[in-house]
Amino acid sequence: MTVFATIVVLGVLIFVHELGHFWAAKAVDIKVDRFAIGLGPRVAGFKRGETEYILAAIPLGGYVKMAGMADEVMEKIEGGPSEEDGHDGAEAARDQRRADPRDHAAAAGARRRPGPRDFDGKPIWARTIVISAGVIMNFLFAFLAYGFVAGFFGEAELDTRRVGNVAAERLPPGAEALVDLPVGADLVQIGERPIERWRDVTEALRAEPTGPLTIRTANPSATVRIDLPADIEARRQLAGSIVYWVPAEVGAVTPGTPAEEAGLRAGDAVVAVEGTPVTTWEDLVMAVRGRMGLRTELELRRDEQSLVRVLVPEEAEETDPVTGETITVGRIGILRPLDPVVYERVGLGEAVVIAWDKTVLVTRLILGFLRDLLTGNVSPRSVGSIVAIGEMSGDAAEQGFAPFLEFMALFSINLAILNLLPIPILDGGHLVFLLIEGVRGKAVSIEQRARWSQVGLVILLGIMILALSNDFQRVLRRWF
Repeated sequence: MTVFATIVVLGVLIFVHELGHFWAAKAVDIKVDRFAIGLGPRVAGFKRGETEYILAAIPLGGYVKMAGMADEVMEKIEGGPSEEDGHDGAEAARDQRRADPRDHAAAAGARRRPGPRDFDGKPIWARTIVISAGVIMNFLFAFLAYGFVAGFFGEAELDTRRVGNVAAERLPPGAEALVDLPVGADLVQIGERPIERWRDVTEALRAEPTGPLTIRTANPSATVRIDLPADIEARRQLAGSIVYWVPAEVGAVTPGTPAEEAGLRAGDAVVAVEGTPVTTWEDLVMAVRGRMGLRTELELRRDEQSLVRVLVPEEAEETDPVTGETITVGRIGILRPLDPVVYERVGLGEAVVIAWDKTVLVTRLILGFLRDLLTGNVSPRSVGSIVAIGEMSGDAAEQGFAPFLEFMALFSINLAILNLLPIPILDGGHLVFLLIEGVRGKAVSIEQRARWSQVGLVILLGIMILALSNDFQRVLRRWF
């Protein structure tokens, strides 16, 4: 499942990205010599019209080779000249360079006079569209995927009514009795409203009449009475003080964090922190947040086996929900387990709004991660490569088609943002070249672009080596 899911994710999203470049090039009448999915040696392919379509051996990228777009670095990566270039032509070019580099440079200058269907013969606006089209397609794919899931399957809704912790410090006057709600109990009725899912809880606290309000639970059975305030903001504060039950379990481990170094795994149940029992996710968070820089012992339950792991929570900044101030807390680098959800069908208009909101939210999250990575707030060890992608793809596929499609949407946005980085050889680097040309009125020379592309290749190789080493270290930690 993991291998198949990884192939689907990479194959579809790379195809979507390159298809954007291909369509845009055709739209502005640029000749496309090659449409390649994958990098390296050719595995299969065919030629139709003026374009050669190729499937290459390494499924980590793709390439649309356009007439008049000189990129020797990418040509080497993608596996050499196209069929119509021919081996004889390539050999002749190499012989000419060896014979007299100045003659070759002069000939290259003559050949570089752009034709009407060459990439570099088009105006800057047309080239900008072509370069940007891959990224735009990735964003569009994410938007459509989120919209399809919302429109066809519905919007994910919490399928729980089990109460977790109650934040006593956030309760408005008259609602103090909420702290008596049994942790882990099922909320069955608020006022006159029966409770089936967590959405019913927030709606009841917002809509029930002002004044005395009775709240009933089951498993265990209990009754709590409060005074419901009239003020809307106070009601919001009241609803926000009650959180639904989330077990003290590891949903996922963030790479390069104390939790990973200590050997925590997804599915581990945290029983105690420094000898203090924890039952909910909030218990776990509160137990860890005050122990930044301190040796901390976690008691775990894994596959019916009791374990002890020792780690040191690292410092992190967050906003205090009560005061709004930035505070320093301890974190160990785990994510909460997935919430139980059901999908509720929505209309077309609402599906469009949901798709837009999710696309914007995920974009902001990824940009925030990159910012934290550059500022040092996130460790470079958290960067992963094909192994991490494969694990996440397999996990998403096991959850069902809708979660898998939403994961593909998230990864598509991630791919789009990474391609916009101003690194030569990526789309962002090409856009920088176009910006320089637009400002100074003269294109960056082929030689300069080639040199900068080689620099970009070195940077990308460095990032790939770092990511692969992080993945291998994670695998080795699991084995040993």
